[in-house]
Amino acid sequence: MKRTLHGVTLAAVLFTGGVSLAQSATSANPPVGEKTPTVARGTVEFKGFIVPADPKAFLERLHYINQSEIKQAKLAQQNSQNPDVQSYAKMMVDAHTTADQKVMDYAKSQNMKLAEMPKATNDMEKKAMAADKADMEKLQALKGAPFDSSYMSAQVGAHDAAIGKVMAAQQGMGATGELATLLTNLTQELPRHRDMAYQTLGKLDDAMGVGGAGMQGGTTDHGSMDHGSTGGATKTK
Repeated sequence: MKRTLHGVTLAAVLFTGGVSLAQSATSANPPVGEKTPTVARGTVEFKGFIVPADPKAFLERLHYINQSEIKQAKLAQQNSQNPDVQSYAKMMVDAHTTADQKVMDYAKSQNMKLAEMPKATNDMEKKAMAADKADMEKLQALKGAPFDSSYMSAQVGAHDAAIGKVMAAQQGMGATGELATLLTNLTQELPRHRDMAYQTLGKLDDAMGVGGAGMQGGTTDHGSMDHGSTGGATKTK
């Protein structure tokens, strides 16, 4: 399975360009010929990612992301027999449990009660949440090699989206104090998760390319499925 240039380019922009990307976002003037993005009132935008400007609403989305990652990772621990996928899944459970606790602790300190399921602010977000549900349902029906490829492909795209959303909040919300620190930590942690997902997916690709054994039940039993909730490895949320 070969991932397309689109996915690699997005990763390069979000993953390797964190500091320079953040700096460029502070520019008040867009490049010549480029229109300033139009976003709905109450939201902030950065590099095409749009999130609520309200801290509580954004924290609800962080909570939602963390819980989704934990649920999928626990499913991976059950449905995968691949040691690399198992190791990645354990890391995801541990990391997102810790991250979610920080989110909930901060919310509590601000007397905020976060909803388990955020209310979609627009049709795009509504479709993304529906796609998340479809992803989980699909993963629940898979085991072994097909699960491995589908889960790890989706993880790359999911972390691209999460990084973009966090950076949008960081640049547009004007967060200070503990919230600013929380966002900064996420811009450091999430790219590492994304990189590990990409590397793990690459190992599945390499195994598939050895003798074409792939799905035959041998030592290279790694499948190749889609990226995200619909067909094709280029899908991003």
